[in-house]
Amino acid sequence: LTGVLDDCLCDIESIDDFNTFKIFPKIQKLQERDYFRYYKVNLKRPCPFWADDGHCSIKDCHVEPCPESKIPVGIKAGSSNKYSKAANNSKELEDCEQANKLGAVNSTLSNQSKEAFIDWARYDDSQDHFCELDDERSPDAQYVDLLLNPERYTGYKGPSAWRVWNSIYEENCFKPRSVYRPLNPLAPSRGGLGSVCLFSWTGLCLEKRVFYKLISGLHASINLHLCANYLLEETWGKPRWGPNVKEFTRRFDPAETKGEGPRRLKNLYFLYLIELRALSKVAPYFERSVVDLYTGNGHEDAESKALLLDIFRDTKSFHMHFDEKSMFAGDKKGAKSLKEEFRLHFKNISRIMDCVGCDKCRLWGKLQTQGLGTALKILFSEKEIQSLPENSPSKGFQLTRQEIVALVNAFGR
Repeated sequence: LTGVLDDCLCDIESIDDFNTFKIFPKIQKLQERDYFRYYKVNLKRPCPFWADDGHCSIKDCHVEPCPESKIPVGIKAGSSNKYSKAANNSKELEDCEQANKLGAVNSTLSNQSKEAFIDWARYDDSQDHFCELDDERSPDAQYVDLLLNPERYTGYKGPSAWRVWNSIYEENCFKPRSVYRPLNPLAPSRGGLGSVCLFSWTGLCLEKRVFYKLISGLHASINLHLCANYLLEETWGKPRWGPNVKEFTRRFDPAETKGEGPRRLKNLYFLYLIELRALSKVAPYFERSVVDLYTGNGHEDAESKALLLDIFRDTKSFHMHFDEKSMFAGDKKGAKSLKEEFRLHFKNISRIMDCVGCDKCRLWGKLQTQGLGTALKILFSEKEIQSLPENSPSKGFQLTRQEIVALVNAFGR
């Protein structure tokens, strides 16, 4: 791939250089730190859209949850509002008194009322969210060590996998009039150099083009990781994983995809630009002394924060950022309605991830969707981020640990 990307003033070579020499080595180190390697996720949530068509039975689909004893004490005890050790200690007494009071109240509540309160709280919290967040208090939510459960090809494919992507593109995506998508496993075989797809953006405004490109970029990212970390052979119970060029060609070669493959890869670069922009915008949130990447290990926490701030400095030095101000810039009423449509479409896509039948694919699908949802939340909260108080947790804009971990790991992917 070469040249300028559509809808932004950035070329592929500049992104490659910037990522290879500045961002990638640092983000890789950051992902290995305790704060970012443990992700709490509920892999047992039922599919809200259709009857579950069974889980993938291949052993590589399995996700190994992390034993309680392995989770750093600060992560296990922390909640999204407890940023630092100091904040935790000063709040302990207050929390204790509050817990006693709540205990007295709770004993008189019916289970139905308790569930209603949780739903209300979740509804209030979700007003600025682009994603359906897992409830971390659910007994089904478990910590997963992302380093021990890498994203790779598991053998999960066929009608079940096709149904997920089809639902995303056909029911929840603004898309070009004609786009070649060889998703249906029952469709006749692909190929033939002569049948190039005519691609038309007629009638799609910038915002809807952006939405489609982000979903296509997410799809390309997932497919790339499956090709790059493929089960090549399994001899004597020892699997060998590595790049599968044939699979990559099938999914991205112009001849195999009727010219569509390179566009999919360009959309991956576009997705990178959007998440890069979000990181540069959210820097003030983390630069405050009140925000600490708290795991309970003071030395490691300080190093993690220093590395994160170093990455923010790099993101700010990039000269060809996507300009999100060009989005939702029409008349106020129309812009507001379009933004809400955008948010609800994306939220629906995050819910579809609960329909993925392979646990490992579901884990990484949920994480990358949540990471992108967090990036969008950041881009549309610029005023709130700029008016954050320096020495107290913010009211107007908040990120949970789950969102922070998802954002960094999605960008790392």
